[in-house]
Amino acid sequence: MSLLDLAIIGGGPAGVTAGIYAKRAMIEVALIEKGLIGGQVALAGEIENYPGFPRISGLELASKLEEHARSVGLEVINGEVLSLTTRNTVKRIRVDSNELEAKAVILASGAEPVKLNVEGEEKLVGRGVSYCATCDGPLFKNKVVAVVGGGDSAVKEAAYLAKIAEKVYLIHRRDKLRAEKIAVHRMLSNPKITPLWSMVVRKIVGESKVEKLLLEHVVTSEAKELKVDGVFIYIGRRPNTSFVQDVEKDESGYVRVDEKMATSVPGVFAAGDCTSPLWRQVAISVGEGAKAAMSAVRYLESLA
Repeated sequence: MSLLDLAIIGGGPAGVTAGIYAKRAMIEVALIEKGLIGGQVALAGEIENYPGFPRISGLELASKLEEHARSVGLEVINGEVLSLTTRNTVKRIRVDSNELEAKAVILASGAEPVKLNVEGEEKLVGRGVSYCATCDGPLFKNKVVAVVGGGDSAVKEAAYLAKIAEKVYLIHRRDKLRAEKIAVHRMLSNPKITPLWSMVVRKIVGESKVEKLLLEHVVTSEAKELKVDGVFIYIGRRPNTSFVQDVEKDESGYVRVDEKMATSVPGVFAAGDCTSPLWRQVAISVGEGAKAAMSAVRYLESLA
C-alpha cells in the first residue's frame, strides 16, 4: 500500500465518523479494525439516546455505521494493530504481519470494560448484562437490577439506576466502598438501594435474558441466589492503548488530547473512549471523531 494521508485505528462510532469526514475531504484514508465495525456499540441491547433513532439495537446501529462507511468508499483493513511508531513525520503502523505508513493518525481504539469472567456473562451481554447504566438503564424501568463494584462508577451508577428501577442491589467483594464519601452516603441513604457486602458473583443465570445471579460470600463461602432482571458491571475499564508508546497518556492509559483532539505528538489525534473514562456515549464519540478528522485534515494541509 502506498503512503496514506490518514490512518484511523478503530472502527467504533468515533473511528467511522472520522473516516466519513476524511473521505469527504478527499484524502487517502484507511480505517483499521480488528473486529466488527461498530465496536462496543454492537454490545448494547437497545439505544434510546442517539439523535435520529428513538430506539435502535446496538447491532442495528453498528450495521448502519458500517453501511455508511462503505457507501462513501472508506477502505477498511481487518487486523490488529500491534505497534505504532510516531517519532518521524511518517507514522508506521504494524498491523498483524504487515506495516502501513501514514502522514497522520487518529487513535479511536476505544476502551473495554473489565469483565467478571463468570459463566453466563458473555452469553447474556445485551440481554440483561450491561457495562453502561446511562446507555441501558432506561430499559429497566420498575425492574430489579444489580450493580457489581465498589468504586465511584459503581456507586454513582447505582444511584442513577435507583431513579429508574424498582430495586437496586450493590454487590461488593469487600465490606466497605472505595468511592467518594459523599456519594457513598447518598447511596446508602437511598431506600431503593441494598448493599450486599463481601459477596462475589459466581454465575449469571438465564436463557434468553438475565434471570438471577449466583453469589458467594468471600468469608463464609455461603451461597446465595438473587433474582434480578439485569446486572451492571463496574469493576474497571481498560483503554485499548497498549500499542501506543510515544504519545502522552494518563496513569490509566487514556490518551491525553486538547480541544482539537490533538495528542502530544504532531500528526497524531485521538477520539472516543480511548481519551476519557468519563462519558462513554455514542453521541460524544461521534462528535470527537468529527473534530479529530477535521483537525487531521488541517494538519495535512499544513504539510503541503
